[in-house]
Amino acid sequence: MPSEEATNGSEIVTAHLVCDLNVTDLDNAEWHSAQSVKIDRYWSGERAPDSRHAEARLLWSDKALHIRYVCHQGEPLVINTNPQLQTKTMGLWDRDVCEIFIAPDPNVVERYFELEAAPTGEWLDVAIQWRPERRESDWGFESQMTTAAYIEKDSVTIAMRIPWSESIPQPQKSERWRINLFRCVGKDPDRGYLAWQPTKLPKPGFHLPQVFGWLVFG
Repeated sequence: MPSEEATNGSEIVTAHLVCDLNVTDLDNAEWHSAQSVKIDRYWSGERAPDSRHAEARLLWSDKALHIRYVCHQGEPLVINTNPQLQTKTMGLWDRDVCEIFIAPDPNVVERYFELEAAPTGEWLDVAIQWRPERRESDWGFESQMTTAAYIEKDSVTIAMRIPWSESIPQPQKSERWRINLFRCVGKDPDRGYLAWQPTKLPKPGFHLPQVFGWLVFG
């Protein structure tokens, strides 16, 4: 069983679920056995204030990958006042959001999937492919992900359920994928871009697959 100790190292071991979870089951006891992953540094590597820290936990079943973020919320939410949940929300990254980048083939880390969810339950998914000359984004990609969120006075909980598919296939136990986890929070000029594995780019940015950590399917 994975350790409950929080980590911001480069490897996450995710426990296998016998029964799949509903994305709205934010307090299921299974989450307590999942490894806690700290998201407490900006993209630059600088430590963020405690009021912006987040914790992520991942689980997987024979049907889907599950991720839950619990975020400290020490400032006003930056959210869409008129959210829609039927289709992906373009520009979601400009508001408060949690993200996961997934590269199922560790030998081709330049091809990965970006999945985002907001405190409103809004979501976005896109397939990324880095070419020598540019980054290509397939906005027509459909992961069939579902999301859930719960807002409290000083915290926000956000969950994603990402079903296995031809693009993101069901892994085998002990398989290792490349991933990174992120949180965007606040308004400019003090907007925070937090990363589990900081990219340390000259400007705020997450799209550097070479620094992705590892997700091990236990």
